[in-house]
Amino acid sequence: MCGIVGAVAKRPVAKLLIDGLKKLEYRGYDSAGVAVIDTQQELKRLRVVGKVRELENAMQAHPFHGHTGIAHTRWATHGAPSEHNAHPFISHDEFALVHNGIIENHSVLRDQLQRDGYKFHSETDTEVVVHLIHKNYLQSQDLLGAIRAAISELKGAYALGIISRRHPGRLIAVRQGSPLVIGKGQGENYIASDPLALLSHTQQFIYLEDNDIAEIMIDDIKIYDKQQKLIKREEHTLSISHDAVERGEYRHYMKKEIMEQPEAIASCLEGRISEDHVLPAIFGPKAEEIFSKVQHIHLIACGTSYHAAMVARYWFESLAGIPCSVEVASEFRYRDIAQPKNSLFVTLSQSGETADTLAALRLAKSMGYLSTLAICNVPGSSMTREADLSFLTRAGVEIGVASTKAFVTQLTSLFLLVLALYHQRDGGSALEAELVRQLAHMPALVEKVLQQDTAIVNWSRAFTNKEHAIFIGRGALYPIALEGALKMKEISYIHAEGYPSGELKHGPLALVDSNMPVISTAPGDGLLEKSLSNLQEVRARGGKLYVLTDQVHLFHQDAFSDAHVIAMPTVHPLLNPILYTVPLQLLAYHTAVLKGTDVDQPRNLAKSVTVE
Repeated sequence: MCGIVGAVAKRPVAKLLIDGLKKLEYRGYDSAGVAVIDTQQELKRLRVVGKVRELENAMQAHPFHGHTGIAHTRWATHGAPSEHNAHPFISHDEFALVHNGIIENHSVLRDQLQRDGYKFHSETDTEVVVHLIHKNYLQSQDLLGAIRAAISELKGAYALGIISRRHPGRLIAVRQGSPLVIGKGQGENYIASDPLALLSHTQQFIYLEDNDIAEIMIDDIKIYDKQQKLIKREEHTLSISHDAVERGEYRHYMKKEIMEQPEAIASCLEGRISEDHVLPAIFGPKAEEIFSKVQHIHLIACGTSYHAAMVARYWFESLAGIPCSVEVASEFRYRDIAQPKNSLFVTLSQSGETADTLAALRLAKSMGYLSTLAICNVPGSSMTREADLSFLTRAGVEIGVASTKAFVTQLTSLFLLVLALYHQRDGGSALEAELVRQLAHMPALVEKVLQQDTAIVNWSRAFTNKEHAIFIGRGALYPIALEGALKMKEISYIHAEGYPSGELKHGPLALVDSNMPVISTAPGDGLLEKSLSNLQEVRARGGKLYVLTDQVHLFHQDAFSDAHVIAMPTVHPLLNPILYTVPLQLLAYHTAVLKGTDVDQPRNLAKSVTVE
């Protein structure tokens, strides 16, 4: 969601801060701002509604120079998008602050501060924090002490970047429930909500833990824990190249990331499979012992990751024979749970910082699950640090808000997990060897699907004037129908719904007419005959059929003469979800491009949802 960048340096930091914000634009935002302590030790601030380029233009018109500063992109929660609600917030020209997260008790704190004479200029929850710090500083004249006193009154999740004109060489960072990292540079140090903001300047990062307060100076970094003890946090080196976050030849990040999927799947598999089986140790040194005891799988996720989990439920039960439950993370925490015996708790998150999923993991660790496993794409993220076991999907940097390559690598990772558990029960089978062989061939098959790009562009032209669409699939392709519909909604703003094909006659057929496109996945598996019957139901009511299938010859018959068909490669039915999601991503992408929407930054959405 919101983005934070801060720096203290020997050189002027304003351009550095703006460049960092540009790297965080993919997260989604509606306003931006920057504050710097200038050479006269005065706080200077600029805020705009709109894009970072507008903030950059404003700074060129009204430049200010200084060596300590903070910047922010805001995604509106409390208060509408406006300049007066944009960060940074300032109290009495003494303190400036940026904030990610939500202060749950802000109303009570606001009332108290107003009684103390503080005036508020925004509707945000954030402004209470900067005034609290000012209030406590008046009493103690101690910067760290004032910040500690202020955050002791806060309830909620927050990452804070704080500067004070009385302490021009100091940048304070606070983390509680919302991600924040420190970047180590030469003659300068930084903070950011995402390391991507700083890759142009450093590859050395320190991930703050909850309750940490960091005091950052040009030549020193001090981190204090909840007990105010000076501690050391592990330094991490990120080997991501600067080029990895550039679009290159592509018009949009989303198209680049769709086209990178063969490479992403290959990276996910590299070193993790032998010729005929998965290596259980890839999930951690204790994985094999834990997997031998697993009698149930509990998968927890949000959004696109939830669809990956839904696919995996079919795999766990049909291949490994292990009962599996799938739940939206935001619901898990707020109901009474009947926990099965020897259940492995698995969280899926692209960022490893998704607030609801992270909270669910923390709750699960107190509930006596057999073990916890985090599957995500970001090394060093909160989930990978807090789960008993972790598995990195290796998708590489994903900038587009609508997930593509992170999703297919989640599917690949989950299939590896299923095979590892299957090996525990039926190791050495011919089926296991065949599935591993076909999985290893998956990058080449996805490459073949991507060659259908022109055919999918032709499909997309028929969708630009549509307001609704229905996606259908059977078995493990039902969640792929949900994912296809989600992609269409996210970036083209066409209302789309996904259904199991067999549910058409239980309601959705009422929507089908000549204006309703119906997109179907119909591979030649054991459910093909049923799928064809469902397609006939659509055709009989005048619906327009768009079919993905490896049985193209069946659609040359008169019964489907008017259907639009794209040929798919044939693969083992269990692996169809990985293949069939790719053309649905392309369909959403090309439809959005033709409609002229903001593909990489769709309205109202954010890449990393770090608030509940």
